[in-house]
Amino acid sequence: MLKGTIFREYDIRGIADEDLVDENVTLIGKGIATFLARQGAKQLVVGRDVRLSSERIRDALVAGFVATGLDVIDVGVCLTPVQYFGIIKFEADGGVMITGSHNPIEYNGLKISSKGVAPIFGEQIQEIWKIIESADFETGVGEVQKKDIIPEYVDMIKSKLKFSKKLKMVIDAGNGTAGLLAPKLWEDMGCEVVQLYCEPDGTFPNHLPDPTIPKYVVDLQKLVLEVGADLGVGYDGDTDRVGVIDEKGRMVFADRLLAILSKEVLERHPGSDIVFDVKCSQALPEEIKKHGGNPLMWKTGHSLLKAKMKEIKAPLAGEMSGHIFYADDFYGFDDAVYVSGRLLQILSNSSKTLSEMADEVPGFESTPEIRIEATDEDKFNIVEDLAAYFKQSYDTIDIDGARVLFGDGWGLVRASNTQPVLVLRFEAKSMNRLHEIMDIFKAKLREYPAVKFEDSDFLVA
Repeated sequence: MLKGTIFREYDIRGIADEDLVDENVTLIGKGIATFLARQGAKQLVVGRDVRLSSERIRDALVAGFVATGLDVIDVGVCLTPVQYFGIIKFEADGGVMITGSHNPIEYNGLKISSKGVAPIFGEQIQEIWKIIESADFETGVGEVQKKDIIPEYVDMIKSKLKFSKKLKMVIDAGNGTAGLLAPKLWEDMGCEVVQLYCEPDGTFPNHLPDPTIPKYVVDLQKLVLEVGADLGVGYDGDTDRVGVIDEKGRMVFADRLLAILSKEVLERHPGSDIVFDVKCSQALPEEIKKHGGNPLMWKTGHSLLKAKMKEIKAPLAGEMSGHIFYADDFYGFDDAVYVSGRLLQILSNSSKTLSEMADEVPGFESTPEIRIEATDEDKFNIVEDLAAYFKQSYDTIDIDGARVLFGDGWGLVRASNTQPVLVLRFEAKSMNRLHEIMDIFKAKLREYPAVKFEDSDFLVA
């Protein structure tokens, strides 16, 4: 039985062998294709990650597409940004990337785009669900052709970047899709590359491919120090998110990375908007203003940020999860390979180390993302209730969850759109104040039976 709960805010995602069985995926394919066909679509580009279930899901999905009369270009196993590039290169009307991204091994999902790699999200995904519920499908006979777009993608990246000096880097691909091309690409560009877990393997034998989680980058940190690299780069499972380690072995969280990247972009586009999500440090908008930009806080979610960026024509956007989007000399989609390339280019043109650049961004005591268990059925109501509660006593930003401002720090709680969890982050001017703010949140969260956590979940990295 197909469940409506897998139709999420910015993608369709569930357990591969339960929610995404062949019959369900074919129905989803008919729904997506019908939705896009009624907007004039005739041809879609389909790609997939290295997960063990992705090929099976591809077959079932494509069966749904062709049954509605749409033609399919199958670009095979690839990076999500390669699939996006295929939509542009082939002038297709949209497409779907089959990927579970950084989620646990049993998950998989579908990221949907329309023409120009415009994200399908929110109410549009709910419209697809309504089409499926009513079985109101278009019919026809589509055709399938297979094409390899990776060589053209690599040539495109090479044409946009130039490094002024040789850099030594460690790459941790997390056994995801980045291993298909990133090591050779950066070697060809003149870097010395040390590889870690770059063999694509859908069982993810070493760690889940999420380079923003501290426990998953321990090996990368160690190897950066061991080999004396200028930096370490971690890619997530489908290579649309990036994590960075400086030469001292420290994580450079995405908000600090965005501050570094925005400085260069604002030199090229003075006065521009830079978009970031509600989980980012207060240091980021301060840095954007310092360098002549206009900071805009927005909702978390790759589709939501991508859409907002396009709407206001911002040259750069990013979020704490490691999705970073360049419209400056790029296509506006989240591409971890290109983002890491822009960072390499900045480093190659500077006498400063990455740690020196990172330390120029004002420091606050802060936590990484904290994820605690909450049911899918309750998580949004809990966050709404928390927002109302905190608004009674504190300034609270509620564009996405509740970012509660304490003057000398802030705390955030929001519902994940991809998992049955609440996502929290905290920042303050001192470690004591950081723990005080966390204690305020913990005390309130304990009032909800659907929320489960231990004090150890709130340890500061």
